[in-house]
Amino acid sequence: MARTEKLTTHQQRSQIKRLASGVAALCLASAIAGLLPTPASAADAANVADASGPTAGGDGYSAQIRRTEYGIPHIQAHDFGGLGYGYGYAFAQDNLCELADQVVTLRGERSRFLGPDAFYQGRTTNLESDTYHQGLRQAGTVRRLLDRPAPLGPTAELRQMVEGYAAGYNRYLHDTGVERLPDASCRGQAWVGPITAEDIWSLVYELNTSSGTSSLQQSIATAIPGAQAEPSAAPAAAAAPAGGPGHGPDLGSNGWALGRDVTQNQDGMLLANPHLPWSGGMRFYQVQLTIPGVMDVSGAGLYGTPVVEIGHTRGLAFTETSSFADHATLYRLPLVPGDPTSYLVDGKAVPMDRRDVRVTVRGADGTLSTVSRTLYSSRFGPVLADHWSGTYAYAVRDANAENLRSMNQWLALDRAQSLGELKQAANTYQGDPWNYTVATDATGETYFTDASNVPHVTDEQLEQCRLPELHDLPTLLDGSTAACDPGSDPDAVVPGIFGPANHPELARTDYVANSNNNPYLANASAPLTGYPSIYGTDRGLAPRPQLGLQMIADRRDGSDGLGAPGFTLPSLQATMFGDRNHGAELGRDDVVAMCRANPVLPAGDGSPVDVGAACDVLAGWSTRDDADGHGAVLWERFYRGLFRHYVDPFVRVPYDPAQPLTTPRGIKGDSVTARHALADAVQQLAKDGTALDATIGDVQRWAGIPLHGCDGTEGCFNAVEASATSGTTGAVRPADLTDAYGTGFVMATELTPAGPHTRTLLTYGESVNPGSPHYTDQTALFSKKRWVTERFTEAEIKADPCLQITRLHR
Repeated sequence: MARTEKLTTHQQRSQIKRLASGVAALCLASAIAGLLPTPASAADAANVADASGPTAGGDGYSAQIRRTEYGIPHIQAHDFGGLGYGYGYAFAQDNLCELADQVVTLRGERSRFLGPDAFYQGRTTNLESDTYHQGLRQAGTVRRLLDRPAPLGPTAELRQMVEGYAAGYNRYLHDTGVERLPDASCRGQAWVGPITAEDIWSLVYELNTSSGTSSLQQSIATAIPGAQAEPSAAPAAAAAPAGGPGHGPDLGSNGWALGRDVTQNQDGMLLANPHLPWSGGMRFYQVQLTIPGVMDVSGAGLYGTPVVEIGHTRGLAFTETSSFADHATLYRLPLVPGDPTSYLVDGKAVPMDRRDVRVTVRGADGTLSTVSRTLYSSRFGPVLADHWSGTYAYAVRDANAENLRSMNQWLALDRAQSLGELKQAANTYQGDPWNYTVATDATGETYFTDASNVPHVTDEQLEQCRLPELHDLPTLLDGSTAACDPGSDPDAVVPGIFGPANHPELARTDYVANSNNNPYLANASAPLTGYPSIYGTDRGLAPRPQLGLQMIADRRDGSDGLGAPGFTLPSLQATMFGDRNHGAELGRDDVVAMCRANPVLPAGDGSPVDVGAACDVLAGWSTRDDADGHGAVLWERFYRGLFRHYVDPFVRVPYDPAQPLTTPRGIKGDSVTARHALADAVQQLAKDGTALDATIGDVQRWAGIPLHGCDGTEGCFNAVEASATSGTTGAVRPADLTDAYGTGFVMATELTPAGPHTRTLLTYGESVNPGSPHYTDQTALFSKKRWVTERFTEAEIKADPCLQITRLHR
């Protein structure tokens, strides 16, 4: 029979009656102050357990969940099945509703329970999402990949972990009951039920293809033969300055590995700072996973993935940032005249494959019916609705279409203790779907690589086969000839991708860094060249990666005001939350000079606007996006206007390859674009009722808590964007995933001879449930630029006065 036990240490048993009420009061007061989690009751505060390992589970599962400050779970088990069991149970305690929502999506059943017309995550309707996912399920894609032996399919240890994870989730659901779930967003809902290991593998597949086919679900699900017009030539658009951004959600990451040459103690150090949505399934969950003598890793993983993807062991620290490369390519297919479902390859007709998909939908009156759709695919992959005319169709080839290997690679990293073991894992599994890897080890070496799955399209093929690109879609190639098919490398584990010998990589003893720029400047002193062009060729940098490299240079020589040259853990933390705005650093003074000389400027609609008061606000601003920085909101509105209403070149000093960190820079005072942008910003703030000197914390909040940082396209390293109402209604199934995004899990770690010293922050907390004490407890810390000292060792975990232990057996 399954049972849950809460125990206390032998030492504490003798003191428990005397201390219980005092400990409870301390933990409760700390929780209210945003310092520690709230126990369920005073009695629970006394349930500080011993650290003895879980009882071996035989053929069943056994695990121990130890929760420390902010509800961070430390999972311990004797085997991988038990480790997954404890992880799945702990995750369900905090986020069952979010994973249940993902499962109903991946099963293609949103329309059955929630109706066909509602939009899912602001991208597709439920019916379109269901059509896409039912197509995958009917094709047996995930099952086929699971049938492969390792390294192409999952290892035995990983299969056990995933099966245990699903069982742990189900155990929590069974013990609690759907009707008694703590999160009202799914309490009592018919779409909540037990999950299977295949559901978790489907989630992994969805994650792996999120930069390819999964991002094109609507187009795949709505494709109708010959229904659209062939695209005309795209209108010419004014180009933004080299290295300058357009505006949009800056979804990506910062990652630094700092070597012994730039750290004061000659240790390896790592900064991890992913930028992803604060709502939905792309949130991170912080956890420690331990099998004594086998694995001990601490960090965070994306929801539903029972591994740590960003974190550290005792000897290795690693993070990931989104790769600049295309991980999918489009192919234009010339159609057989009169037959829009057949295409020509080297003059021979090839019929498209078709799959009829049936989706159950719920009507407004609750009755169920069936909607049938047909999905089409080519030898490259799915055919898209976009521009499918009587002449051409367009198909997507995803380099991750055969990839479930990512989990093998992440689990191997979770056990690795050196950069050599990290490289071995990457070369063996080649599973990283769309990320750069940034890492360091205890020797003080650092390493950067793009080992992601990139289509094997050579520079010669790009020159001969590349066609004018379609808006917002991947690289477009000629599908009429096999000469444009992706090639293969002898060291690649599957056909069609570049193997390890072609991966861009750089090893250094000073640093490697990436902020979603291409591999060229992973180190400003050692430009990386010689890799295939599909990995990215632009030499210019957007403001955020510019600033990241500049901050490293400033800390290295001590010019940033944070003490003696070289990184320490405190100076790394201060650098991360320094909230510098690089765009403002390079252009604010020019804008002030412009408005001082021209106190009345024309808005975009031609009306004159008095900008004198705005000029004073900008002149008095520190150029930092602290939550209480007056002037940051005005600059944000101005900077967005530069790219939204681009009319003429406004940059005073253009991009210079010899000065990649400081060019382009400056704002031309006579630029029509700049003048319109400032006048428009003043007008818009007045229209919104927002003060000219409003702070970022006034307009950017999560559940009412002020946030610092700004959109990375402005040049903020701490990339955060939110509205004044973000997070007020929870974080499950939002209509728009860009409601809040940016800095999520932050980790600064130093690999010392005595073991890792780490500071972390999970900005949105461990739970999506607004009723949980862990929904905003760490947001309150983030608002104040405070960090959590990680508890990694047994002694550190036991020392937590609010430690709670749950022992699970099945």
